[in-house]
Amino acid sequence: MSDRANGRPIRVLRVIARLNVGGPALHVTYLAHGLADRGYETTLVAGDVARGEESMAFVADRAGVDVVRLPGLSRELSPVRDPLAAWRLARIIRRVRPDVVHTHTAKAGAVGRAAALLAGIRPRPVVVHTFHGHVLRGYFGRGGTLLFRAIETALARTTDRLVAVSPEVRDELVGLHVAPPEKFSVVRLGIELEPRVWFDGDVREVRRRHGIPADKFVVGWFGRMTAVKRTDDLLTMLAGLRERGVDALLLLVGDGDDRELLEQRAHDLGLARSCLFLGYQEDVAPWYAICDAVVLTSASEGTPVTIIEALAAGRAVVATNVGGVPDVVEEGETGFLVRPGDTHALAERLEILARDPDRRGEMGRTGRERVLRRYAVERLVADVDELYRELLETTSATTRR
Repeated sequence: MSDRANGRPIRVLRVIARLNVGGPALHVTYLAHGLADRGYETTLVAGDVARGEESMAFVADRAGVDVVRLPGLSRELSPVRDPLAAWRLARIIRRVRPDVVHTHTAKAGAVGRAAALLAGIRPRPVVVHTFHGHVLRGYFGRGGTLLFRAIETALARTTDRLVAVSPEVRDELVGLHVAPPEKFSVVRLGIELEPRVWFDGDVREVRRRHGIPADKFVVGWFGRMTAVKRTDDLLTMLAGLRERGVDALLLLVGDGDDRELLEQRAHDLGLARSCLFLGYQEDVAPWYAICDAVVLTSASEGTPVTIIEALAAGRAVVATNVGGVPDVVEEGETGFLVRPGDTHALAERLEILARDPDRRGEMGRTGRERVLRRYAVERLVADVDELYRELLETTSATTRR
């Protein structure tokens, strides 16, 4: 009879490359905290936050989730640090002896699944990997893309279940021949939305404090200023919106490698006074509150937390139709979807919202109602609990045969 049959907690080793700003960091924290009430004991392992990125480790601290630091596990590829991180992680696996090893994001997925093999413990833990998006299209040249696709395909064979955060992400990975559809489960994100977006202050006062007139149309953007987010499109879009006669302000909440270049370009285009760069903000609620609409210009996304949060705050959105975005934004009902790079369409849809406050208000109300239900943490925890128990039962039955 196994220890689990004797009533000990189900041990999960959860691995993420870094607890930087974004959905994956929230996702792993809420899972570790929520599953504790369902008979699980989680060891959360995280690597290093890159220079220039902001950490969300404070979310884990507030939730009472301990984080085991794994030096050397980071975003950057390294032929020295990556194998060393896998070796260190294998030692942690041997010490914890988890029932489930669950990895999140591409780098942690590669290092973590390699470590599960290196650890060589018996009985072998169930291995699960979650794709919060993927880097198999649009990130690298042809050679690099083919290499990483081959790596993901090989790793998929060592994995008991692959998880995608939306049907669209799953379908893209199946189309790229990473694994057949039956190898995947779709488990949408779960986020504690109300505490993050609820604002009970005076919106007019926040606007006044930052010199924003009451009648100014405020377009919000939230995220990391990196190439894949296509932040330069924001300025082209803003110029087009102003040419259409909309008195708009672009509110940018976030930081990243491209911030300095973006600020310089705003100055060069004569748009500096129509942009407000706020940098990273731990409390995002007041900034969603003063927005009239929220925009997303990314070339690639898994499930965009900023758009979920915007809808939860009752804001209509205009977003690029990539990855899992259409699983969040319902065209014409909670916002508008456009092709990546189509700044003309971005400006056109934002003009519609600027000139029709009733429509954007209705979109925001509809979006709030839908995302609060669909992306609840309780639903996420229940889905993952069911998945783990199914896999553990299957593994136990196979072992008995």
